[in-house]
Amino acid sequence: MNNIFHYVSPLGGITLASDGEVLTGLWFEGQKYYPQNLVAESSEVKLPIFTETVNWLDIYFSGKEPDFTPTISLNTTPFRKAVYDILLTIPYGQTMTYGEIANIIANQQGAEHMSAQAVGSAVGHNPVSIIIPCHRVVGADGSLTGYAGRLDKKTALLKLEKYEI
Repeated sequence: MNNIFHYVSPLGGITLASDGEVLTGLWFEGQKYYPQNLVAESSEVKLPIFTETVNWLDIYFSGKEPDFTPTISLNTTPFRKAVYDILLTIPYGQTMTYGEIANIIANQQGAEHMSAQAVGSAVGHNPVSIIIPCHRVVGADGSLTGYAGRLDKKTALLKLEKYEI
């Protein structure tokens, strides 16, 4: 059984998803890859993981860096999981390029090269926005390229973290 909870952020509605124990999704409502079917087939309930995640979001949207991360479980490919693990290492208020992430993945896999475009696809399909900070990934020249939640939200999230845009 899938469970959802709706959160109202300063940037619009956010849908949280859980299997009943851990966080399995967090999307801005209407963002690219928003799981319409999941939402339609889920029950809205109060769960401890939603309370914890709402606490995290409240701290984050108050302009502070949360000192904990809700427990997350991802049903994804090993490649995407590797990308998301790297995203979790990007410090609050800082960024990393798609190419830098591709280089880390290549080194981890003992490969000569990894496609920054493949990394971009994985980043775009991040099922736990904000907490897994895909908004902290920028283009090779530092430009704010792509964001499934829309570029205006990416800009707002980085400004909230006091990143110099």
